[in-house]
Formats: sequence, C-alpha cells, structure tokens
Amino acid sequence: MPAPQLSLKGRALRYLSLREHSRLELGRKLARYAEEGDDIEALLDFLEKNNWLSQERFAESLVNRKASRFGNSRVMAELQSHGVSGDALADIKAGLSESETARAREVWQRKFGRVALDAAERAKQMRFLLQRGFSQRAARTAMQGSPDEDEL
Repeated sequence: MPAPQLSLKGRALRYLSLREHSRLELGRKLARYAEEGDDIEALLDFLEKNNWLSQERFAESLVNRKASRFGNSRVMAELQSHGVSGDALADIKAGLSESETARAREVWQRKFGRVALDAAERAKQMRFLLQRGFSQRAARTAMQGSPDEDEL
C-alpha cells in the first residue's frame, strides 16, 4: 500500500524539521512537488509569519556548521548562494572577521601541524588554506605556527 501524498505544507514542515532552510532553498525544493494552482510564495510567507522559517536562524545554523572548517569568503559565498543578503550578511561578516585567524590556525594545525621547511611545502599549505576560503593574511599568520609553540 503506497504512502499518501504529502501536501506542500507537510513537505515544508518535514524539511524544516530536519534542519533550517533558507527561503530560496525551501522554495526550490517545494517547486518540484507543486501542482497547478499551488502558491509556494504564500506558503513561504505563512511559514515565516509563524516563525517556522527564519533567514536569521538559517544563517546562524550555516555559520555554526561551516565556520570551523572554512574561511570568511567561503562561508559568505555559501550564504549568498542561499539568498541571504543585506544587513544580516554584513553583521555575519563582521563577526567572522574577528575569529578568522584563529580558525585558520586550527584548520592548519589539524591538517599539517608543523611549520613548512621549504618553499614547496609552504606553497602547499598556503594553497590549502586559500582554497578553504581564508584570507592571505590569516593563512600567512596561521602558517607561522601556534603562538604557544615558542614556549615549548
């Protein structure tokens, strides 16, 4: 016996119960199941009005998931691809900028753990951190090693 078809609202609530979604992302997912006469925008407005769908919560969730592994530019690009913009994006960027060097150092420490001895190794470490979205300044600082290494 096949399972009954879920309504768009039911699908939306199921998606939101698994994790936070941006308005744009949830709209794309629901569009696959929309039939003629379904109004996805009205449903999204209803979900936002009832605080089941929130751009702020989504942005915070994405930053919490990604910030420990990626740099500012990568996190910001992902937020923009999900339709987060405006003041929220500026606030998040300011918050991430404060901790970028420390996060780059943690990523570098997990991956390499020691200061590069030659130019090829330095280039490899720099490429790795830049591909992760860290700024050159943060990557350069992280590659110098942890600040407590001098005390050992």
